[in-house]
Amino acid sequence: MQTPNHEEKRIWESHQCCIGIDEAGRGPIAGPLVVAGVVFPENYDSKDIYDSKKLSEKKREALYETIIHDALYFDIQIVSVEEIDRYNIYQATKRAMTKIALNADVTYVLTDAMPLEINKEVTSLIKGDQLSCSIAAASILAKVTRDRIMKEYDLQYPEYGFAKHKGYPTKQHLMALETYGVLDIHRKSYAPVANQLHQQLKLF
Repeated sequence: MQTPNHEEKRIWESHQCCIGIDEAGRGPIAGPLVVAGVVFPENYDSKDIYDSKKLSEKKREALYETIIHDALYFDIQIVSVEEIDRYNIYQATKRAMTKIALNADVTYVLTDAMPLEINKEVTSLIKGDQLSCSIAAASILAKVTRDRIMKEYDLQYPEYGFAKHKGYPTKQHLMALETYGVLDIHRKSYAPVANQLHQQLKLF
């Protein structure tokens, strides 16, 4: 598996750099969203950096260190549960990606399927984490960062199993939600959590 980097190559031909942006954690019902951006040097290539979902945890952890070392610039934004509930997950993602894109000292922005209305050239790529090493690297930084956060939550709330399911609505997580109730780190605007809160209110 290797990203073809067609968009990067087009940009690098003009001796410019670009930032690739991706996220981790849009689907879970607990924990933050993490959005990351990566700028690589001109003509950078890697046979290992690919869609974080296609890699083992051990591989992601190793590549995290490689990316941090090799990148000209990177940015990791952690979006709180409160912000997700306030703006909805799509808008919260878009806001964080916009912030990263504007903070980076580049003209060109590559995103994984997210259009941005900013004064830079933005290319939104479907399955961008399989087409662009910059987006794939951002997906790895975001995924590793979020998984580490969820493992910390697992130490605080071991009965919920966050280390295993990372906050996704698995059968185990939904059973724990019903048994032990809603935590501050649960996304109140997501249906399973909202339903459980409704059930809890009915008990009082």
